[in-house]
Amino acid sequence: MLGFGTQRVEQDITALFPDARIIRMDLDTTAERGSHQSLLQQFAHSEADILLGTQMVAKGLDFPRVTLVGVVSADTQMLLPDFRSAERTFQLLTQVAGRAGRSALRGEVIIQSRQTDHYALKHVLRHDYEGFYREELRYREETLYPPFSRIVLIECRGTRDADVQSVAQQIVSLLRKNGRPLTLLGPAAAAIAKIQNQFRWHIIVKALRTNDSGSAAARAAIADAVQKVSRLAQQKSVRLIVDVDPQGIL
Repeated sequence: MLGFGTQRVEQDITALFPDARIIRMDLDTTAERGSHQSLLQQFAHSEADILLGTQMVAKGLDFPRVTLVGVVSADTQMLLPDFRSAERTFQLLTQVAGRAGRSALRGEVIIQSRQTDHYALKHVLRHDYEGFYREELRYREETLYPPFSRIVLIECRGTRDADVQSVAQQIVSLLRKNGRPLTLLGPAAAAIAKIQNQFRWHIIVKALRTNDSGSAAARAAIADAVQKVSRLAQQKSVRLIVDVDPQGIL
């Protein structure tokens, strides 16, 4: 469990390059309207030597003078408990690498990682999109994640952890008795188990393309289970959220 905030990185950069002019772009420095564009304009007009930022500086920027891009702790995205984490890491690193050497000046990219043998990094280094696609697709097939299935995320949330867990278990029990060809994961506490005093429990339902190509059976089973448990959920003040084809499962 390691991490580095942008302020900490800025302190280290200042110590290493005391004469460098640094622009930091994060939630703190871009809170005001127009501040994002203002900071980028300053960098474009050579008013700073180093642009330090979060993922917001990874793509879409074209600065001919940029010759070096550094990524601090690529593991942060790569090791998230989400089946798309490797894909997003490959996308992000490929995009941020493209910020260096965009003119006649040669570009260099340095990526920091404690998982240097991870397949996403190996394919990034080779700019090998097709190689990453083939390897990622093999993992998806083995674990029955999209595109080999459609997934539905059922989230239960409330202020009492025991009540949230109880409702989630009841939903899973109903889905298992349903008899439809579903693969279930959970219930389990979400990766971010508590947000704003709300406990979160997740159930992932996989509808295999081979058994339920349009996921009609899965949707019907989930609708039936949610309807049957809705009264219990109301009594325990537990909110149910059904997300079909979720973009994230954290």
